[in-house]
Amino acid sequence: MNLSPDWVPLLVGGGHEALHWRDLGAANAPDTEIMAWAREHGYVVFTHDLDFGALLHATGAVAPSVIQFREDDVRPEILGSQALLALVQAKAEIEAGALITIDLRRMRITSLPLRNR
Repeated sequence: MNLSPDWVPLLVGGGHEALHWRDLGAANAPDTEIMAWAREHGYVVFTHDLDFGALLHATGAVAPSVIQFREDDVRPEILGSQALLALVQAKAEIEAGALITIDLRRMRITSLPLRNR
């Protein structure tokens, strides 16, 4: 819910299936519900909320993959090209389970499950 629904057409236009949570569940749904839905349906969670990465770490989950943005401005016109590039470059890692962190300068990929380092 913390990313604009404007992300959906950008992702679909890039050849990816995409849905916005507002069309699937309650706006006040807990992160665990969103994660469970994504895992059960084979979706990746796109978010600006760092709680999803923390949830992956706390639970030791191997799915779903999460792509999180680390920028203040998360509009598709600002980060869209980085997101589409990440989906291509990290395809294998995303399919295997990963936490992908994106900002304007770089992309970091961490395989799931997350472990204390």
